[in-house]
Amino acid sequence: MTKRAATFLLLSALGCEAFQPQLQRATRTRTLPTKLCSSYLDSLNSPGCPHATAVAAAAVPAPASYAAKPTTKSSIDTATLAAVREELKLLMDNPSWDDGSLAPILIRLAWHSSGTYDAASGTGGSNGAGMRFNTDEAADPENAGLNVARSFLEPVKKKFPGISYSDLWILASYVGLEQTGGPVIPFTAGRIDHPDDSYWTTKQMTYGRLPAAEKYLCPYTPTDQLSSSLDASGKMVGWEGLCTHVRNEVFYRMGFNDREIVALLCGGHVYGRCHPTFSGYAGPWVEHPTEFSNEYAMDMIEDEWTLVSHGDTWLDEQGAAELRPAPGNRQFVNKNPDKIDEDEPNQMMLPTDMILAWDPNFRVHLEAYAADEALLKWDFGIAFKKLTELGCGF
Repeated sequence: MTKRAATFLLLSALGCEAFQPQLQRATRTRTLPTKLCSSYLDSLNSPGCPHATAVAAAAVPAPASYAAKPTTKSSIDTATLAAVREELKLLMDNPSWDDGSLAPILIRLAWHSSGTYDAASGTGGSNGAGMRFNTDEAADPENAGLNVARSFLEPVKKKFPGISYSDLWILASYVGLEQTGGPVIPFTAGRIDHPDDSYWTTKQMTYGRLPAAEKYLCPYTPTDQLSSSLDASGKMVGWEGLCTHVRNEVFYRMGFNDREIVALLCGGHVYGRCHPTFSGYAGPWVEHPTEFSNEYAMDMIEDEWTLVSHGDTWLDEQGAAELRPAPGNRQFVNKNPDKIDEDEPNQMMLPTDMILAWDPNFRVHLEAYAADEALLKWDFGIAFKKLTELGCGF
């Protein structure tokens, strides 16, 4: 990460007006050396992932507001919903967990419970809270560790039994975003919990709908051959296949376009860290993993990234042992075995993160968000609301 002020400016969480595009606010901006495409439509004209399929070549205008769509499914009254919000605010700061906040893991819970949606079949999504059961959804390796998040929310559910687990998980992520300077997203209640674990069996669903960090890359190589995992340009061999997985198999399947994909990853991965005992990867994406910012996008472009595996013990010598992934996994770190920078915080990127910089159609949006935090905040709020309402019928 380049040297810059350690304190991030947080927007007021008083209402949606806080992130109207015309709002004058203090934000980090920078001039990028790479020319940005003039529009989303222009970006589709540049060569991208060779396996990417065509999508509707239409610009994505900024919506007029985050106004929630009306619904008749709500089973919880306004007063109770407000009380649940206040209860969630009280538990958000937790010195015993990671970096002192539950917001990152609650945002991940909402993201993963929603990210199973399939537009073609209409299955999956945040409705149901199927992770409560011993089904394929709970067994998905990408959901490892989320039992912790569900456990933190259990006392709230017991205190307010009228709210469904499905609604509670999403509301908790919205509150987490608000409490950490992220977008204020109007919440629509009405998600209905699955009564048992039969949903996935009945719908003939299997896990594998969430992004896998190294899917379709070349086979894992021993530490002393790690350089063979990279091509001449420094990209991982097989990155095009990984790009196909993220773009087509995951996000296009749900109905997102490239701009929304980059917004969701830039806004979601600014939070929290990976745990070797859960995902097999290790460390935080950014220096301040409990505050909303565009740091993730900026650092991916500005920093030098080195591919490492569990065997890279030189990280220990640089005080970065926390960045060594579990055996068999590979990730990128902002460290160099030949150079020690004691002022550089420990940060990592997954291969699925790096494709945003490698693929031209993704990169144009990455650069836009690196240059404008307000734009990222706006787009992420829109995309995250869409994600968490997929399949709900709102």
